Amino acid sequence: MNNNSKSKPYRERWITPYLQSAIKDHSVIVLTGARQVGKSTLLLNAEPFRNWRFHTLDDFDILEQARSNPESLWAGTNQVILDEVQKAPDILLAIKKTVDRNPGRYQFVLSGSANLLLMKQVSESLAGRAIYFVLDPMSIGEMHNRSNPDVLVRLLNGEFPAESSLQEELPDPTESILRGFMPPLLNLNSSEAWTRWWEGYVATYLERDLRQIAQIDALLDFRRVMELAALRSAQLINQSEISRDAGLSQPTTHRYLNLLETTHLFERLPAYTANHTTRLLKAPKAFFNDPALAVFLSGYFELDDLRKAREYGSYFETFIYHHLRILARLMTPSARLYFWRTIDGNEVDFVLEYGRRLLAVEVKRTDNLGYRDTAGLRLFLEKHPKTSAGLMVYGGKAIKRFDEKIVAIPWTLLTG
Repeated sequence: MNNNSKSKPYRERWITPYLQSAIKDHSVIVLTGARQVGKSTLLLNAEPFRNWRFHTLDDFDILEQARSNPESLWAGTNQVILDEVQKAPDILLAIKKTVDRNPGRYQFVLSGSANLLLMKQVSESLAGRAIYFVLDPMSIGEMHNRSNPDVLVRLLNGEFPAESSLQEELPDPTESILRGFMPPLLNLNSSEAWTRWWEGYVATYLERDLRQIAQIDALLDFRRVMELAALRSAQLINQSEISRDAGLSQPTTHRYLNLLETTHLFERLPAYTANHTTRLLKAPKAFFNDPALAVFLSGYFELDDLRKAREYGSYFETFIYHHLRILARLMTPSARLYFWRTIDGNEVDFVLEYGRRLLAVEVKRTDNLGYRDTAGLRLFLEKHPKTSAGLMVYGGKAIKRFDEKIVAIPWTLLTG
């Protein structure tokens, strides 16, 4: 095992305490996430996993061993990490037999960058034996070794922050949106370096990772679908429109979008439809897992170009969604995220659902909010009066109360 991560300072990930807690009660943990989000680094550095035996199936010798004699991978130990486990799905049956024959004795962490494919295999082989986690790209708070904010949990409980104003100026989020949140980017300090990294990331994804889980004959067509989806990040996604613009059939486009979701690069956010008396749009919104990936695929490589981009508001919303999703997944059980939009154009950017509780979230780039900016939230609260709170996330410094249940906060209070 070559632990290259030891040479660089390790930044604790917010998900770590939840993994540590889960392994006390479950024999098998499944940790998925896009390539390069830091799954292996976490498992090689965080307690107690750093002391476990670590095998990656990226190693051809280990892969052959996993296929021919899987039990030998945990001979002499009872705590094992198997990375990129989707490359040898038959190993899951051996893990099932080991866990069943030795209740409470063995502990496994299975990690991989293919989500639905892996989950399907795990659900068939390890039903009732595994618990699942997703590691996202880093948050701003994780990058700066800060703890995760509790503002969402407090608002779900009806606890509103007091009105006040931050002392320091808010940083310009454009640099973070252009650079991105993958751990390797932390050590790169120029837009040219960031662009080069993303170019390599996309090339590796297309030429290696994608081909491991699907037969794609026309990589140029697949990349075209990626680019068209990137231009629609934080917007309603029309599959027919993408098919037409890419010159592909709808079934092919549908398959390509599914593969982007399977590999954690892209998500379709569903519409919130609890109120069946209001006519709602049912088309999903598109979001890339890292705003910088959408920015790169859309052709923006410099800070000034990005600031002037007509899509900048959508990229800022993708940036906020990234942090909402991280915090939602830290809840137990994970909170669900939706958006809300009626046929006549009323909308709320995000709806966070936790059990029977709702939190409506609106995102604004501006640093100067007015009462009229809360119109969507006020309508949502009217339609769903049991909603805990309406939250405005914006570019100003002040925490402002706009209504009994509506509060505005600077975006930095959400990102950590």
